[in-house]
Amino acid sequence: MPDKISVLLVDDHSLVRRGFRRILEDEPDIEVTGEAGDGAEAIRLAQELKPDVVVMDCAMPNMNGLLATRKILEQQPKTLVLMLSMHPEETLVRQALDAGARGYVLKNAVDLELGAAIRRVVAGETVLDSQLSRPATLKGDRDEHLTPRELEILQMIVEGKSNKEIATVLDLSANTVAVHRANIMDALGIHKTAELVVYAIRNGLVNLP
Repeated sequence: MPDKISVLLVDDHSLVRRGFRRILEDEPDIEVTGEAGDGAEAIRLAQELKPDVVVMDCAMPNMNGLLATRKILEQQPKTLVLMLSMHPEETLVRQALDAGARGYVLKNAVDLELGAAIRRVVAGETVLDSQLSRPATLKGDRDEHLTPRELEILQMIVEGKSNKEIATVLDLSANTVAVHRANIMDALGIHKTAELVVYAIRNGLVNLP
């Protein structure tokens, strides 16, 4: 374990970041080296600061924590991500772990011990909030491991964009988008767009438009 664990705080609410910073300022072996207000900024700062741990908010506008986690770990596989969320749903926990997060902690936990969770992640543990189901129960019947591209397309589907509109935004062919859409539905075991939108929102796979 490093002498001083460097941490990047990522949350779209500055008051929340300030609160977490104050919690961690009391930890002599932990140093907050940066703060980001969204996923894109988190990716940039993670590359620039190379923190030991990224404390990542799960639900953020523009780019959520799941997608930001994947992109950060693609560039810096040794970085550790601890996901913070208001949502205890198993699907979201599974998505976070699939994205590469080493822990999932509920923000609203009364006994949130952020410093201890960060140390456990650095020590090689997978940290799950005590209120959550254990990893063994996180294996559902559906294969809910969506790629970063599929998560992007799912977000746009929820926003009501057509295949053609999504293709234009992502510089893909409409046919490629249609294939991605079909793969997403197959992975989630869903066959209607309306059901897909409801499922994605209910399980925190996307940000509300």
